[in-house]
Amino acid sequence: MIRFATIGTNWITEAFIEAAKKTEDFALAAVYSRTDEKAKQFAAKTGAERTFTNLEELAKSKDIDAVYIASPNSLHAEQAILLMDHGKHVLCEKPMASNTKEVKAMIDAARRNGVVLMEAMKTTLLPNFQAVREHLHKIGKIRRYFASYCQYSSRYDAFKQGTVLNAFNPAFSNGALMDIGVYCIYPMVVLFGKPNRLQASSLKLESGVDGEGTIIFTYEDMDAVVMYSKITNSYLPVEIQGEDGSILIDAIHTPTKVEIRYRDGRTEDITVPQEQPPMYYEVKEFIELIKNGKRESEVNSHEHSLLTIALMEEARKQTGIVFPADQ
Repeated sequence: MIRFATIGTNWITEAFIEAAKKTEDFALAAVYSRTDEKAKQFAAKTGAERTFTNLEELAKSKDIDAVYIASPNSLHAEQAILLMDHGKHVLCEKPMASNTKEVKAMIDAARRNGVVLMEAMKTTLLPNFQAVREHLHKIGKIRRYFASYCQYSSRYDAFKQGTVLNAFNPAFSNGALMDIGVYCIYPMVVLFGKPNRLQASSLKLESGVDGEGTIIFTYEDMDAVVMYSKITNSYLPVEIQGEDGSILIDAIHTPTKVEIRYRDGRTEDITVPQEQPPMYYEVKEFIELIKNGKRESEVNSHEHSLLTIALMEEARKQTGIVFPADQ
């Protein structure tokens, strides 16, 4: 069994634990929170054996093998490096960190300590994303990737009333690009690699983060258009356009229906069953890496994480979105 601790007591950590418990080799050994009350409440809810309120004590614990980090983005790098320097494997929520400098430091720490570091990007490990990769050749020469993820945030209502919660606070390296734009960019990087250049635009909110934005990526013989928002909704599918047909994906963050529409009018449903909760597949991948003595995922690799954050950092630079972590 791989003995896990978790950092973060929000809904995503609950979803992670629920999914992870469906794997054979996961054991929830501890939860961490800054306050004892929250830690104990979360432990009672999730069935954790222990609680921690001191991160260094967690890092030094001999009873923990791996840690899932779901703290605010601005804390990822510092927490992950401390844990890895004490021999802990780290599964870190997306985005991996605030910027390229932090992600590089995290990768260096993983290699220095011989531990697994993986970004918890669920999309690229889901069965239907694998189906996309396997059938991509059927649509001929790829000419365009279009991905839209626009989801109105309930926290935006508070923002409009004058309360800036974490989701719209630059101190936590947040905003639309970091929170949900990453879901459009990471799969693009896995499928098509590094673009030659990008052109970004966004709406900067009064707090200093972006509420929505659009990025055009230019490749050698194709382009990619990414749209993201936390202040509007969109109901558009994702589309990969080839000269012989197009692949349509219902939702980039959690694809559950995938089909090919060929130029000659034929359609092919390439959807595969997803028998487990979405986060199950990232936990399974992470645990298998540990058990097999590997140090990084081939899909959610260090290279993919580094390239994704570099593209996001360039987009922020072009649109004037600056975090305290960048200073």
